Amino acid sequence: MSVSAPSETAREAGPAPSIRALVSAALFAGSGWLLACTAVAVIAVIALGVGRYAIEPLDVVRILLARFGVVDADVPDTARRVVELVRAPRILSAALAGAILGMTGAALQGIFRNPLVGPQIIGVTSGASFGGALAILLVGTTAATVGFAFVFGLVAVFIVYTIARVGGRAPVLMLVLAGVVVSAAFTAFVSLIKYVADPNDSLPAIVYWLMGSFATATYEKLGILTLAVFVSALVLHALRFRINIMSLGEEEATALGIRVEPTRWAILAAVALGVAGVVSVAGVVGWVGLVMPHLARMIVGPDHRKLLPAAALAGAGYLIIVDTLARTMSAAEIPIGILTALVGAPVFAVLLRRLHLKGWGRG
Repeated sequence: MSVSAPSETAREAGPAPSIRALVSAALFAGSGWLLACTAVAVIAVIALGVGRYAIEPLDVVRILLARFGVVDADVPDTARRVVELVRAPRILSAALAGAILGMTGAALQGIFRNPLVGPQIIGVTSGASFGGALAILLVGTTAATVGFAFVFGLVAVFIVYTIARVGGRAPVLMLVLAGVVVSAAFTAFVSLIKYVADPNDSLPAIVYWLMGSFATATYEKLGILTLAVFVSALVLHALRFRINIMSLGEEEATALGIRVEPTRWAILAAVALGVAGVVSVAGVVGWVGLVMPHLARMIVGPDHRKLLPAAALAGAGYLIIVDTLARTMSAAEIPIGILTALVGAPVFAVLLRRLHLKGWGRG
């Protein structure tokens, strides 16, 4: 029995699309983004009602609609105050922090072509932590904390990139090793600040702040975070096409007309600003910028036009959930940095194993 040769049409069709490509096309074509945004909004509404003073989701929706004059909210005044004054700024802060950490992580992994790169790996978080701790010790205002965190976050990136730069290039291995060295140095500086801080005044504030928490979120801090996130996200979104090209490699990007060094520094400055905003409001929130881009990449693929917003949505929803767990799992609030590490480390280990076996970008 002879086997017929494949038809001309079959040969031209090429390989069948992967399952991930089909899922990506189904979920993130047109209405898929609306569904993703709706899912994050639903998570936020549920989180607004969860806590020691429980509020029904429908009552939360009525309170929010009444705040904008859409309907009259027939709910207790206590519930309205809890939602508007206590939980709303906290949950909005968590959503913005998760979104920008997801975006910055995806951008860093793209320009350095390494899935292990994140704000913590290249020293941004450690530098911003030192700046914030120094501001708490010397000044104590939120604006100063943001400013110090941004400056020292950028300084940390500059030092890392200077150390890693060899022969006009920054190899990935050197970048990671330089990040470890600089992070260790800034961690030592933070320890020095804690050593000289007043144990009855600034020391408890610095220690608790470094563990990460949105417990002190206010509308004033939310405004500062919103400004930092808006500028950072705007720059990253504007450079999304360049990130795609830079993910091909420096030589390819240069051949295609991209000025690699200025573009890279613009992205690093945007990352430093976004991370500084998060650190100034919530302290150190690790692993979000390392894990969320991987989850988003598994769904939408490596194209940063889709990956950046997908990582932002994933980070926002994830951090809202983790923050809700942090304030409801026990009588005393658990620092969010502890939970993100406990969840992120094993998840990242599984993702790392999977990516090692199948190749980065192929999920």
